[in-house]
Amino acid sequence: MANKIPIYMVNGFLESGKTTFIQETLSDPYFSDGGKTLLIACEEGEEEYDLHVLESYDTTLVTIEGKAEFTKEFLEDCQKKYKPSQVMIEWNGMWGMQLYREMNFPKGWFPAQDITLVDATTFDLYMQNMKSLFMDMVQDSDLVIFDRCTEGTKAASYKRNIRAVNPRAQVEFEQEGGEPFEFEDELPFDLNADIIDISDIDYGIWYVDAMDHPEHYDGKTIRFKGRVMKPRRMTPGYFVPGRKAMTCCADDTVFLGFLCRSHNVDKLKNGQWLTVTAKVYVEKRDEYSGEEGPVLYTKALKSAEPPEEEMVYF
Repeated sequence: MANKIPIYMVNGFLESGKTTFIQETLSDPYFSDGGKTLLIACEEGEEEYDLHVLESYDTTLVTIEGKAEFTKEFLEDCQKKYKPSQVMIEWNGMWGMQLYREMNFPKGWFPAQDITLVDATTFDLYMQNMKSLFMDMVQDSDLVIFDRCTEGTKAASYKRNIRAVNPRAQVEFEQEGGEPFEFEDELPFDLNADIIDISDIDYGIWYVDAMDHPEHYDGKTIRFKGRVMKPRRMTPGYFVPGRKAMTCCADDTVFLGFLCRSHNVDKLKNGQWLTVTAKVYVEKRDEYSGEEGPVLYTKALKSAEPPEEEMVYF
């Protein structure tokens, strides 16, 4: 039986801090734990690896020059030659993720964690010019770290962008030097109101906050505009009111909504717009993969006109 060999993939654009992050991780005794590490670098950045540090933590560095070199045969040769206990890959963010997702790794190798590093000072620029590539990068990430954060960093907005594409991602913010970057995630609606009114433009902000902090809404009444979705095999008496959000381009959207209980589900039509007034309870549900999530219990459903802008943006 083949040994289980975890793969830790560190992604990000050039000069996002990948090399420094990897070297610091390798220096952590809890990570290395005496095993052999194979480090595959898919690009050469401004920062170079300290070979003495790598050697002291039993890490072998292999650098490849181009995308065409990252093949099943190359990885199998690495397995035979170096016999690693674990693998770290410094991925080239310009390659996209399809090659990595579809790679047939050597027997026993398995993706253990995907980490994406982001230079907060250039994030807006990349979002303007390479949004599709960036969103593809973070779609499967377990952890996204924004480094080099400063007073002007729009951390709350950045977090919402990531969580809209990948709700399960952990998103962290750091200052230059690695210290945590503290920020207030202010909400544009009143959590203490008798009815929490979610404006059309704030739907995305509400959705992400309810995903991250369902306890904010437990036992409270909300009102928002959403479109009816009645998935096949949905538990009788339930539907999902929500909105579509653009993840990276007009052809790549995701429906954002929560499970909703109503006695009038049979009268609802897929795609119709409603103003939903509902009380929220946090419950463990199979629809949330057995985890806790907001479940809406309708107080009122009223036909509504579509929002001026139907797509949700962050």
